[in-house]
Amino acid sequence: MYHVLLPLDGDEDRALAQVEYVAAQPGAAEEIEAILLFVFTGGEEDTVPQELRQFKSATRVGSVRRATEHLEEAGVDVTVTDGSGDAAADIIATAQKHDVDEIVMGGRKRSPAGKAIFGSVTQSVIRSTDLPVVVTGSGTRAR
Repeated sequence: MYHVLLPLDGDEDRALAQVEYVAAQPGAAEEIEAILLFVFTGGEEDTVPQELRQFKSATRVGSVRRATEHLEEAGVDVTVTDGSGDAAADIIATAQKHDVDEIVMGGRKRSPAGKAIFGSVTQSVIRSTDLPVVVTGSGTRAR
């Protein structure tokens, strides 16, 4: 079984581009397990009341649900997991934990200045791993 990690954010178009790439691989239905990762970053804790925090789950995020649906329709095995905090560190840790063979990132269009000021999770992941990293961009074809 070939294990692929798809770190997802809240953007459904990016998630669907990542899913489209995975589902299009030869033998995807028989040979690929997709691990979907959603990393909750800081701000959610301040806006969610304490009594509701137990319900915080990646499976409740729209982009994760859509990606799961599309992969399952294509016959790909799916595992959903989540993290909290530093996205790049969680991606690398999840890749190691699940012994993945490839990471499929959904890139964003960002200016060089924007990358320098705000950093780039994709750049950090690429620099922090020896695994192949595919960057799909944000397509809108799969619906």
